[in-house]
Amino acid sequence: MKMAIILGATGLTGGILLQKLLQDSRYDKIKIFSRSSTGLKNDKIEEHLIDLFELEKYQAEFTGDEVHCCIGTTQAKTPDEETYHKIDYGIPVAAAKLANKNQIPRFLVISALGADPESRFFYNRTKGEMERDVIAQNIPETYIFQPSLIGGKREEKRPFEAVWKKVMKLGDHLLVGPFKKYRSIHPDKIADAMIYVANHKYAAIRIKSKEIKEIADSFR
Repeated sequence: MKMAIILGATGLTGGILLQKLLQDSRYDKIKIFSRSSTGLKNDKIEEHLIDLFELEKYQAEFTGDEVHCCIGTTQAKTPDEETYHKIDYGIPVAAAKLANKNQIPRFLVISALGADPESRFFYNRTKGEMERDVIAQNIPETYIFQPSLIGGKREEKRPFEAVWKKVMKLGDHLLVGPFKKYRSIHPDKIADAMIYVANHKYAAIRIKSKEIKEIADSFR
């Protein structure tokens, strides 16, 4: 039996991942580190309601077989660059450092297609810096998922993103060949791929959107 840690379980992809892990007989405990409760009652859940910016204070509680980091925000939701960087860079890297200290052998994190620490775009640069510093922790099995635009229905309003999703839904079939990797992806597929990779060794550290779909489809 396995114990998994989830950061971002109240978000879209993290919430779907949580539901799937609760139904998976290979897992007997799911530790959730979050600032707010999921509202779910299940014997498998161990919820830690904390300030995620102070994650390093919870080293004693941060134990398990694998970490699933689904933390992420948007520039529309978090326009302040310092706060944005603390969320999308600071929390995943702090989690990876704790995983390293506590000898957790497996770390899975959601990044983004186009992540690059040298990018002139703040969003891509932040994701790239996060990837670089997560990998630097030398956790035996580190997997970075790089989805394109994530589909699905969110509780919070993201007007620009909602419009862009409608455009992408119409245009996905036009993205072929080398552009196929930019097709939007449903969070359900990301969750399936994360679970599959967590239970089967995968050759690549970085897993791009097209590969995420392929892994998820083989998992079903």
